Amino acid sequence: MTKKVVFITGGTSGIGLALAEAFLRTGASVAVCARSRTALENFRAAHPQALAIEADVTDVSAQYTALNAVAERFQRLDILVNNAGRLIERDFAHEVQTPTALADDITLNLIAPIQLTAATLARWPSLEAIVLVSSGYALVSPRRAPTYGAAKAGLHGFADGLRRQLADRGTQVVEVLPPTVDTPATVHSKAKKIAPADVAAATLEALEKRRPMALVGQTKLLPMMLRLAPRTVQRMVAEA
Repeated sequence: MTKKVVFITGGTSGIGLALAEAFLRTGASVAVCARSRTALENFRAAHPQALAIEADVTDVSAQYTALNAVAERFQRLDILVNNAGRLIERDFAHEVQTPTALADDITLNLIAPIQLTAATLARWPSLEAIVLVSSGYALVSPRRAPTYGAAKAGLHGFADGLRRQLADRGTQVVEVLPPTVDTPATVHSKAKKIAPADVAAATLEALEKRRPMALVGQTKLLPMMLRLAPRTVQRMVAEA
């Protein structure tokens, strides 16, 4: 990754921060974006060599502003990492769900990474790699967050088709499917968690070895178990 230019959405906390720090350690030039000014200031203080951009990835104009900032600073981009996302628990059986809230879920977790990927490819058609941080819930939707599962399943399908379209260009498309990760957003969860650094390490390994997926922790066996005992695995994962 030495001398590569990497842009990571949601790169100031959790998996995104772990990815940014992992790429920086390899000698890559890193740009991140986030919405929180405080988080961006903390990131700049800790990593002054990186570029930190205030941007909401659900805003198309902000996407272009962020890409312009990357181009102005580094003149090119090699790797796009679509990491920004959020799991919101929604109970359709007992709570009224508003159209706006539901649209926000899908926009952040599915539409925004697709739009940003399109905008990035329009500017840099020969990207070396595109990374899409999905979830094990892309394969089995969780009972507690069906909209999140639906969005990640959509992202899984997008990664699969995009990989085929870009194969002739040599652009690698990596989908990252972690289980529950130990981040501020999962403090309340009692599920077994893995460290963000483990997700980052698996992602860099998948890029290095040109693997289509980075399966981390409990998700390593998930595709195989879904073939061998689908109902049992679906029940276990969905209730997690």
